Amino acid sequence: MKATLHHVDTLTDSIKTFWFEPEQPLRFTAGQYTELYLPHDNPDDRGERRWFTISSSPTKELFSITTKYAAEKPSTFKQALFAMQPGDQADAAEAMGDFVLPKLAQTPLVFVAGGIGLTPFHSMFEWLADTGERRDINFLYAVRSEDDIVFQDTFERADIHATIVIGEPSPDWGGLSGRLTADTIQNYGNISDDALVYISGPEGMIETLKNDLIKAGVKKQQVVTDDFPGYTSL
Repeated sequence: MKATLHHVDTLTDSIKTFWFEPEQPLRFTAGQYTELYLPHDNPDDRGERRWFTISSSPTKELFSITTKYAAEKPSTFKQALFAMQPGDQADAAEAMGDFVLPKLAQTPLVFVAGGIGLTPFHSMFEWLADTGERRDINFLYAVRSEDDIVFQDTFERADIHATIVIGEPSPDWGGLSGRLTADTIQNYGNISDDALVYISGPEGMIETLKNDLIKAGVKKQQVVTDDFPGYTSL
C-alpha cells in the first residue's frame, strides 16, 4: 500500500525517524516489521526494497521507521530515503514477524539491544506506555558512544530502567563500558529459568551473544533473536 511521508524526527546526526501516513491502517503487533519499496534512479545492487522494524506503537495512526545513515558508502536506498520530503511516497508491505511480546504477561523478560536494534523494543515500550500494561523487563542497551543513545524519554514514560553499555565512552561516562558480553547480560539481566531473552542488533553481535549464553547454561528455547543485516557489531 502507499505510504506518504508525514514528517521526520532527527534523533542524532545520523539517526532519524520517518513517520508515514498509510493509505489504509497498517495493522501490526509491537515488534513486527514491514518492507518499504522506494523506487529511485540508478539503484545499487542492494536494490529498492528494504526491511525495517516498525519503531512506533500500534496505537498511533501514523507508523514510523527509525534508521541510521552510514557516513561511508551508504546504499542508494538510504540516500533516497534520507532525501525524502513530506508528501513523498513509498510502498509499505503488510507487517510480519514474531519478535513480539509473549502472550503470557507474567513471563520475565530480558531485552538486549545493540545500536539500532533498539527499534522493536521501542515499539513495545511505546505500546506498554500507551496501554498502561506492565511487564517484568530487564533492559540492556549497547551503543558505540553516548551520542548514539536515543529514545530515553520513551524508557522513562514506560517506566523501564535501561542499563546502558558504551563501547567507546568519553572520559565523562560513569556507567558500564566496553563490549557487551553474555557475562554482562547474566550479571545485569537476572535471567531466571522461566525468562525469555530477546536480543536485537547486528547479526554478528546476536550470533555471539546467543552462542555464549547457551554455553553458559541459558536454554536455547529461552533466546529470541532479531538481526539487522548490514550493520557492524558494536
